[in-house]
Amino acid sequence: MSNVIVIGCGRVGSQLSNMLSDNGNNVCCIDRDPEAFANLGRNFNGSTLQGVGFDEDVLVRAGIEDCDVLAAVTQYDNANLMCAEVASRLFDVPHVIARLYNPDHERAYMQLGIDYVCGTSLVAEDIFSKVVSGHGAHIDTFGEFEVLRFSLDLSREEKRTIRVSELERDHEIRIIAFERKDGSASSIPTSESILYHGDSVMACVSHRLIEWFSRYMLD
Repeated sequence: MSNVIVIGCGRVGSQLSNMLSDNGNNVCCIDRDPEAFANLGRNFNGSTLQGVGFDEDVLVRAGIEDCDVLAAVTQYDNANLMCAEVASRLFDVPHVIARLYNPDHERAYMQLGIDYVCGTSLVAEDIFSKVVSGHGAHIDTFGEFEVLRFSLDLSREEKRTIRVSELERDHEIRIIAFERKDGSASSIPTSESILYHGDSVMACVSHRLIEWFSRYMLD
């Protein structure tokens, strides 16, 4: 369970907030327009806060000091950028995601190291996938793929071992490298390499398979 702040309660922000809340996360949604919270519907289990998303006092009231993920998804690139900068630089939020509308601003986002989703193809599921992959595992995004590093969870497996080929799927998942949990060895695997419960693994995973793949990622 993560503490998440969503800034912006339009179509995307409200959908994202509901998805995260339904997934068991603590969610606070911020918007300067109190009427926007009607987009959340009656079944939203999180909290709402009227205010400007890059205002430090507003963010403190929203719980940013204990925040794991902040998603800035307003309709304005500059506002999203400011929210992301305040969250990452002033409050050290571990995972910050910003919505990007104008591709001309992409270079600024990249230079600042801000994780973003382009507004031209944005759907709430894209950011939800990033949040799900963001509990200490997210390294980078390449198009439709996420690069993840995590401790392998094989508690559901009878032998607590698994062959790399059993995790990989054609053009969807690729195990890049692994390190034994005791640090005794590290390697770039072959399809026949054996992984053990607790091993540190780096993988490239298609967005659409992250939810399925997360069963192998220790919280």
